[in-house]
Amino acid sequence: MSKPAVPYETTIEVRDHCLCLYVQRAARLLARRFDDALRPVGLTNQQFSLLMSLNRPAPPPMAPVAALLGMDRTSLTAALKPLERRGLVAIVPGETDRRSRLLKLTAAGQDLLAQAVPIWRATHRALDDELGEGVGDQLRGGLARIA
Repeated sequence: MSKPAVPYETTIEVRDHCLCLYVQRAARLLARRFDDALRPVGLTNQQFSLLMSLNRPAPPPMAPVAALLGMDRTSLTAALKPLERRGLVAIVPGETDRRSRLLKLTAAGQDLLAQAVPIWRATHRALDDELGEGVGDQLRGGLARIA
């Protein structure tokens, strides 16, 4: 049997030190946790975040929403389709430039978001309690510096 090009010790090093691996694993587990919590109102964590990003005084264009969510426009368009079909979001022409598209949270979307917020808060409170005093704030701060 030939010796591997990358020694097993390197695998252990990556497993124990790779921030990307830790963040990806935590993101998957957090998403699953919030997906489970939001399931009774028929939303996923991604859909909740998307609806929340549209909860503004005026409908935003796609680019700032995509930037806020860390998505490209194509992924945002795909994520919007099921919400639009459910009547939670409307894609409307811009007022000054009719070629631009604005993302509007509908009344049904606002109502569903109002149902989901207490679930999000309770889930988040439980998570912050599990992490311990100040750990959530430290984590958010570190991730914000990376982003």
